[in-house]
Amino acid sequence: VQLVESGGGSVQAGGSLRLSCAASGYAHDTYCRVWFRQAPGKGREEVARISRDGSTIYADSVKGRFTISRDHDKHTLYLQMNSLKFEDTAMYYCAVGPPYLSCDYLSGSGAFPYWGQGTQVTVSS
Repeated sequence: VQLVESGGGSVQAGGSLRLSCAASGYAHDTYCRVWFRQAPGKGREEVARISRDGSTIYADSVKGRFTISRDHDKHTLYLQMNSLKFEDTAMYYCAVGPPYLSCDYLSGSGAFPYWGQGTQVTVSS
């Protein structure tokens, strides 16, 4: 599975960005898709996840502002980010779980074997 993120950039606080993550390879066999982020000097944080059935889970810090979605036909994962804050500044990564494994069984960044290269999001206050 290969993952390529895009859509990052610089935006003022209160603005919006939409991240995309295009998957190729045996992506159709993978069920759990996740967005992580890592700010300078901090650990990798899970932002949102989406299961094959479309159910979603969000970190408290982004609830109500971010929306994760997926397009099965295009094998693309999205993260719509609204009302951006300075503290959202980070490198954002998409990750995909092992084949045939539900999100219910996956916890922590180490559970995800497939990662994109990351896309930088910078929010100025």
